[in-house]
Amino acid sequence: MNMQYYTSINKYKEFLIRGVSVKLDDFTIGQVFVTKSFTLSKEEIKRFAQEFDPQYMHLDEEKAQQGRFNGIIASGIHTLAISFKLWIEEGNYGDDVIAGTQMNNIKFIKPVYPDDELHTVVEVIDKKTKKNETGILTVLLSTFNNKEEKVFEGYLSALIKR
Repeated sequence: MNMQYYTSINKYKEFLIRGVSVKLDDFTIGQVFVTKSFTLSKEEIKRFAQEFDPQYMHLDEEKAQQGRFNGIIASGIHTLAISFKLWIEEGNYGDDVIAGTQMNNIKFIKPVYPDDELHTVVEVIDKKTKKNETGILTVLLSTFNNKEEKVFEGYLSALIKR
């Protein structure tokens, strides 16, 4: 099943699986996980931007109001970090993850505004076993706001125990 063709989170809810720590061999291609939600405040947007992405659209309310997005927006890197956090907090990797290996095809699709509530849909895209009791698991992270608009998408690969 290719989940990227779905646009509404309601279509994902029937696939909800949560909180079970599994090894690489227990994941299946097409398996889907839906994370809990996270609401992003204006203060969190500014705090992150001050340290990691100090651009006006994240920090200067007056200038941002006059810009393309009509107000402060979250850094794309912040959105990526939240998406990753939500996936990790589901606990599916548990202690079996060894290290991230790559992120690919990162797309910041729509801006994230203060008080947006985000959740991430995670689909297992690929898994490759290695000779040494490990393998690479690749998932597609798709993050949605409370209007069910996709705001972020990216592929994440990790080395995980078999």
